[in-house]
Amino acid sequence: MKQTVKVKPSTNEKIVVDAKGKDTKQLNEILRQLVAQGHTHIELKNVFGQRYIGTDLRKPVQIDIYGTPGNDLGSFIEGPRIVVHGNAQDGCGNTMNDGKIVIHGHAGDITGFAMRGGKIFVRDDVGYRVAIHMKEYKGKKPVLVIGGTAQDFLGEYIAGGILIVLGLTLKRDEKHRANFIGTGMHGGVIYLRGNVAPHQLGKEVSILKLTKEDLRELRAYVEEFASHFHFDSEEIMREKFIKLLPLTLRPYGKLYAY
Repeated sequence: MKQTVKVKPSTNEKIVVDAKGKDTKQLNEILRQLVAQGHTHIELKNVFGQRYIGTDLRKPVQIDIYGTPGNDLGSFIEGPRIVVHGNAQDGCGNTMNDGKIVIHGHAGDITGFAMRGGKIFVRDDVGYRVAIHMKEYKGKKPVLVIGGTAQDFLGEYIAGGILIVLGLTLKRDEKHRANFIGTGMHGGVIYLRGNVAPHQLGKEVSILKLTKEDLRELRAYVEEFASHFHFDSEEIMREKFIKLLPLTLRPYGKLYAY
C-alpha cells in the first residue's frame, strides 16, 4: 500500500519519521513525498535494514538516520547529506554522484563502490573491497575517508578520486589489516596513515612520499573528518602517511592487446 504523508510544506522545520514497521519501498516513498513538499531536514527513527535510503532524491536535503540502514544506503545520490548515527551495511554510496554521507560507526563491504563524486566519511572500520571501481566523472572527484582500517582488496581497480585510511582503531605500530591493497589500481590516489607491509600491496601500486601539495590536500580532508567526529586533526596529521599511486594507467592492457 502506498504510504501518504500529510504535512504542511516547509523548508525549515525538521520532520521526524518513525521507520518502525515500514519496509524499504514504503519508507523511500515517504522520503520522496517529503522532499517533493520542500522539506530539507528529515530524521528517521528506528531504521532497521531498509535499503536504498536517499536514492532518487536529487535535492540538498539532510537525512539523519537513527538505527542501522540496509544495503546501498545513498546509492546514486545527487545532493543529499546523509548522517548515520550508528553503523551502515554493505554498498554504502554505491555509484554516488554528489552529496555527502557521514557514518558515526562502522561500514560494511564495498563501501564507495564505483562512486564518482561526493564524499563519504566513516568514523570506524570498513569491510572488504571498499572503494572498488571508484572513479572521477566529468570533473568530479570522489573522496572516501576511513577513520579506522579496512579488510582485503581495499581500493581494488580504483580509477580516480581520493581514498584516505587513517588507522585510528589500530594499536600503536599495528599494521593495517588489508591485503591486496590497490590491486588493479589505474588512477586516483590512496593515502594510508600508519604501517603496511610490502606484501599487503597489489603489484600494480607503488609507494611514494607525500609532497607539500599532497599534505595540503590531505590536511583539508582530515580536518573535515575531524570536524564530523570530534577528533584532533593536528594529532592525526602528526603520524606518518604513505601515498599509493598506480604504476601504469593500463595494468591489464597486455591481456587484451593483439
